Amino acid sequence: MDFLNAIVALSNFVLIPALAYGSQLALGALGVTLIYGILRFSNFAHGDTMAIGTMVAIYATWALQGWGVSLGPLPTALLALPVAIAVTALLLLLIDRGVYRFYRGVKAVPVTFVIASIGVMFILNGLTRLFIGPDDQRFDDGARFLIHPRAFREATGLAEGLSIRTTQALTVVTAILVVAALFWFLRRTRTGKSMRAYSDNEELALLSGINPERVVAITWIVVAGLSVIAGVLYGLDKSFKPFVYFQLLLPIFASAILGGLGNPVGAIAGAFIIAFSEVTVTYAWKKVLTYVLPDALAPEGLVQFLGTDYKFAVSFIILVLVLLIRPTGLFRGASA
Repeated sequence: MDFLNAIVALSNFVLIPALAYGSQLALGALGVTLIYGILRFSNFAHGDTMAIGTMVAIYATWALQGWGVSLGPLPTALLALPVAIAVTALLLLLIDRGVYRFYRGVKAVPVTFVIASIGVMFILNGLTRLFIGPDDQRFDDGARFLIHPRAFREATGLAEGLSIRTTQALTVVTAILVVAALFWFLRRTRTGKSMRAYSDNEELALLSGINPERVVAITWIVVAGLSVIAGVLYGLDKSFKPFVYFQLLLPIFASAILGGLGNPVGAIAGAFIIAFSEVTVTYAWKKVLTYVLPDALAPEGLVQFLGTDYKFAVSFIILVLVLLIRPTGLFRGASA
């Protein structure tokens, strides 16, 4: 029984949260890797793109809730996603037309795009704080638990109750569906193949009649969708706070670089490695160890390597190690 209690506790505080967090990071890292693979620059405004897209979803959700619209056990924010994606896509297309297109036209070096994206990052961050404020915002509704810990304890007789929140399950399922749709789009559709061809060899793609501006526009629209979905899922699972989305840029980039910047499969693998590393290192292992170890060896302290306030330091350490030991990443950087 103690072993089963240890497994349940481990699932509650490590396995399930890391799986949900990894799914959110994977969607964010896919957006970063698409921009790098197709447009050839690192977009430092990605975290704040997630923030401003989520802000639009929050306002749309509040409006729907005010009108009495709901999805029952599912969050109303799901109905707000199309509006938020459309607004974010329009915003990114305007930013591309007003900023990045000029630098593409003059064949600017990649570092110029990075500097420009940093400027865009500060603008988007300021706009988000201006419109919704810097504080936490809650917009979740519907059923809170898919599996309630009390009901699990009553059904099994275990001391630990398994807890799976609706938002955690929704995050994993949505991420699977979105990733499957993205890979199908990139590999099976004519537009997706054009994007891959443009990524592999820009000059040859142009000679083949591929419209570069159309490829760029479609890329930003896809990135808008990934950003908004990732941001909304993260906000539903935790809460929405603009500065936290700015901080998410570190684990997202660490995920993309760890997997091989420009490689979608690598971005997904890197996201889950980063997520499980952060959660594992910042979890207090006392409860699990108390179940599995003899009483004489049971720990007195929390057995926590780092406090939760320092979880992003784990991403930073992994990022530094990857850049020092294997800069190409686990799967070696490749185009989309």
